[in-house]
Amino acid sequence: MEGLSGDDSTAIIRDYINKWARRELMLQKAEDNLTPEVQKEIERQTADTRKNLVIYEYQRRMMLERMDTVISETEMESYYSSNEQSFMLASNIVKALYIKLPVETPDLDRIRNLARSNSQNDLQQLETICYQFAEEYDDFNDSWITLDKLLAEFSDDIGNEENFLRRTSFYENTDSSSVFFVSIRDYRLRSSVAPYEYVKDDIKRIIWNNRRLEYIRSLENGIYNDALKKNSFKILR
Repeated sequence: MEGLSGDDSTAIIRDYINKWARRELMLQKAEDNLTPEVQKEIERQTADTRKNLVIYEYQRRMMLERMDTVISETEMESYYSSNEQSFMLASNIVKALYIKLPVETPDLDRIRNLARSNSQNDLQQLETICYQFAEEYDDFNDSWITLDKLLAEFSDDIGNEENFLRRTSFYENTDSSSVFFVSIRDYRLRSSVAPYEYVKDDIKRIIWNNRRLEYIRSLENGIYNDALKKNSFKILR
């Protein structure tokens, strides 16, 4: 073995042989002492496992070769529209801007005003300043996140999340070393229907899984019906 001395290589080989011998001896002992009934059950489980693995691998290869894996935006939107009540929020979610700055950051008032603004020009200025001074700067205006994830940085207990969201569009918090700004652009409350963008990946997985199950069902039916036509087997009644 490259990089090992002769003694090291010998020790590694001896250890491997030792482990192999212990396993083989344990297997022999088990086979000598387990009842025929138990060994028969093990053989049955082994055979079932092999069958399942063979079937799974065949199905997987057939899906890769023949199943349509393209899921369009239109299909996902249609599924969402037809199943909105299946996508109820378990948490409060927000689109927001989050900034963490050192307390000694110059011109905090200006940064605060820029963070409150909806002007694209102001937000570009804010981004430039934050890249220079901010310890953390996250713009979640294009994606939904849970409110508790956003507020995990703060030591304050905001109390009731729903009331907080209804009355708050800008939140500020300070500790001994940092200032935190959160500008909430949009929100959805728990137990309401989740926005399409928030569950889009889930919908894609659901459609793909439904399509997979349908393909496997079709594959099984095709093989079954083909065998019937060819008299490959008969069902005794």
